[in-house]
Amino acid sequence: MLREHRDLLAPIAAGGALGSLARWGLTTVLPHGGQSWPWATFLANVSGCLLLGVLMAFVLGPWSQTRYLRPFLGVGVLGGYTTFSAYELEAYVLDGHAPALAMLYVLASVISGIGAAWIGLTLGRVVVLESGQEVVVDGIDPDLDPDPAPNPGRGEDR
Repeated sequence: MLREHRDLLAPIAAGGALGSLARWGLTTVLPHGGQSWPWATFLANVSGCLLLGVLMAFVLGPWSQTRYLRPFLGVGVLGGYTTFSAYELEAYVLDGHAPALAMLYVLASVISGIGAAWIGLTLGRVVVLESGQEVVVDGIDPDLDPDPAPNPGRGEDR
């Protein structure tokens, strides 16, 4: 499998470097001491989820035929920009000083991330649809066929 996708490694690596530099810049502007809300990580993760939602609307629509865009932007840039490993570490450190704040941070991060991804996907779909393009998943336009018939080839309704 790696051999057939070898050409994707360079775009992912380049995107990861750019995303990591953006996150580093954010943590430089908003440093975290370990006993307060880790704003840089929270903002990176929530804004990354929002941007990933927008990106998915475009790669499922007008940019669906581009091979390198999703690996570069999605896996590389946004994968390097978001930092759920730092989120876990910061929650652990916060738990030692302020357990209630740590729990709030964990819940707020997850709920905000999911909400941001949904908002991003919704906004992206609006932009794509307003441009006259379609957002298509597996050949199905969800706006035209919200409840498609089961596909017998996938083991459903046999």
